[in-house]
Amino acid sequence: MNITILPTAEAHFHGLYQAIDTVAREQRYLAFTQAPPIEQSFAFFRNIVQKQLCQVVALRDGAVVGWCDVLPTFGDARAHVGTLGIGLIPNARHCGIGAQLMQAALSAAWAQGLSRIELTVRVDNPNARALYARFGFVNEGLHRRAFCIEGDFFDSYAMALLR
Repeated sequence: MNITILPTAEAHFHGLYQAIDTVAREQRYLAFTQAPPIEQSFAFFRNIVQKQLCQVVALRDGAVVGWCDVLPTFGDARAHVGTLGIGLIPNARHCGIGAQLMQAALSAAWAQGLSRIELTVRVDNPNARALYARFGFVNEGLHRRAFCIEGDFFDSYAMALLR
């Protein structure tokens, strides 16, 4: 298995879109239950590339199997803050790829001058919480009923890492 972690480039857009859609349709890890329309997604990816924002993809034997990004938050007073998002397709989990993605994205975020990285994770996702904790993220609070999937509510934790 040949894993490569690279900054997102236009050549990755189709695979990245498929990976996001796959993870979203699991209805457990992301805030949306399917990828946004492809044109909208590609415009979002293109903006990330053009502005040289922090997003990396994991390629396994040349195919996108996951991503991690730390994207800027809104507002001048929060210009030092990024929000982390990560996802892996099911057959790429539990083999260290998530940690590789996190390391690359965090390094890029720090290099861009961020000093706080935030994330939200559902309470029923202990594997992700453990990964975040390994990298030093701490729990800052509980968001009750933060997600609603097919009428079922799920709480989430707010976690953050300071530089």
